Amino acid sequence: MMASVVRIVVPDDDPVALRGTEIEERLGRLGELVIHDSLAANPSELTARLKDANVAINIRSSSPFTVEVLSACRHLQHIAVLGVGVDNVDVEACREKGVLVTNTPGHSTDAVAEHAIALALAVARRLTENDRAVREGAWALHPIIQLSGKTLGVIGAGPIGRRMAVLGQALGMKVVAWTFNPTMQRTEAMGVPFVALDELMAISDVVSLHLPISDKSRGLIDAHKLSLMKPDAILVNTARGAIVDERALAGMLQRGEIGGAGLDAYTTEPLPAGHELGGLDNVVLSPHNAAMTVDAGIRGLEMVAENIEAWLAGKPTNIIV
Repeated sequence: MMASVVRIVVPDDDPVALRGTEIEERLGRLGELVIHDSLAANPSELTARLKDANVAINIRSSSPFTVEVLSACRHLQHIAVLGVGVDNVDVEACREKGVLVTNTPGHSTDAVAEHAIALALAVARRLTENDRAVREGAWALHPIIQLSGKTLGVIGAGPIGRRMAVLGQALGMKVVAWTFNPTMQRTEAMGVPFVALDELMAISDVVSLHLPISDKSRGLIDAHKLSLMKPDAILVNTARGAIVDERALAGMLQRGEIGGAGLDAYTTEPLPAGHELGGLDNVVLSPHNAAMTVDAGIRGLEMVAENIEAWLAGKPTNIIV
């Protein structure tokens, strides 16, 4: 039975996304709102923060909603995730325990697609390398790559993948795509042809990943798939690090078997200091912040509030489980 006053807990508002916004006031009107402005150091601390919560607003994917955490939080009824991916939530355990999980699909579509294009352009134009050289007094005029007229391969046909295809076409690129489940309806929605994955890897000048993490997608872009890429091709990953064999990618980039990579997601996050990817001039790195535009953040928080309001009204929306 739900408490007379709903206790809504944000265990991970770091860096600050919710505090001080209009959405904080809106959520405060729904019940007792508690915001923690630091990340929990471990699952035990996360559990302590959530032990009396009816609703958990999950802002950062570093918060692990494991079966152990869920078992200890006996009052928890709703996990409202800010974002699309829920790989940090044990969805099956939530199903068994009757905990609703919702997300915010589409809130960051434009933000992530724009970031993927930015990474592709930064690698193609060697922006970080040239910026550093100019600041150091050098004036090395290395050849750079023009994307217009090249082929963009989009892996994933969800909203972000579809937006990426549009942006690629706006740059004058030929776009092809791949998805686990190609259908005529998806082809029409995508507006570009689907091809086999090996073919996409082989013909694309830029390969951009837009898949959720799952048993099927984990390790999908392995050493063999990477070996099919052109020697001057660029891999862009704004999805999840575990989709790519990171060690194989780093080795091929070091040996010049792949032209470059623009990465916003990694197998281990934050990327460890001294990681081999950090020492490569043909790699542009960002801290998994593709979705963290002001506009996307506001819309995502609005959707979190809408999901909680709908649940309280007995009509839950954006249900994962």
